[in-house]
Amino acid sequence: MRILVIEDDPTVGQYVKRGLEENRWSVDLAVDGEEGERRAASDSYDLIVLDMRLPGKSGIDVLQSLRAKGFERPVLVLTAQDAVDAKVATLRAGADDYVTKPFAFEELLARVEALARRPRALASPVLHVGDLEIDQATHLVRRAGELIELTPKEYTVLEYLARHAGRVMSRTLITEYAWGYHFDPGTNIVDVVINHLRKKVDARHSRKLISTVRGVGYVLKDGAA
Repeated sequence: MRILVIEDDPTVGQYVKRGLEENRWSVDLAVDGEEGERRAASDSYDLIVLDMRLPGKSGIDVLQSLRAKGFERPVLVLTAQDAVDAKVATLRAGADDYVTKPFAFEELLARVEALARRPRALASPVLHVGDLEIDQATHLVRRAGELIELTPKEYTVLEYLARHAGRVMSRTLITEYAWGYHFDPGTNIVDVVINHLRKKVDARHSRKLISTVRGVGYVLKDGAA
């Protein structure tokens, strides 16, 4: 399950991010409303943790905009306002739940887990690219029905490319997603993982799915050369 935390306070943001990651969630962090809305609308997040007081665009505006655009995944709001009318306004704007600051991480985690248990009827957990199948619920990967054994990082990179199938994803974006924003961008770790994926996913098949776009990055698509 992928979570986007939209929080401008670096202490709170990193505290929530680390805590959720320690409980085996995949977490990205956005530090202002405009960035958060853009990422939430363009990527496949399962849940949003949204602060109400944000620079650029307020949390309530981000929430209303996302709902107006048809975003239907759960949104958990972080708010410093404990007045009843403020909480009601947040829920009416489209929030699924809220946590009042300051909060205990255990409460936040419990509410995230409760939202995660809700049925996900809108999106299939299985990604398909040609004859490649990636089950996001079980992390099982098959090509032409044959199971492929992947390491956790190989799976993460392949799933990321599959969710953006047909689009060229830069090494920087792949690195930030799979290893975090503070990972050394000069490393060749992405190229190493891609080479491993090619051996496991493409080597035994005449139709290659993984392609390199020189100077840009990598793309996963059916019929790739």
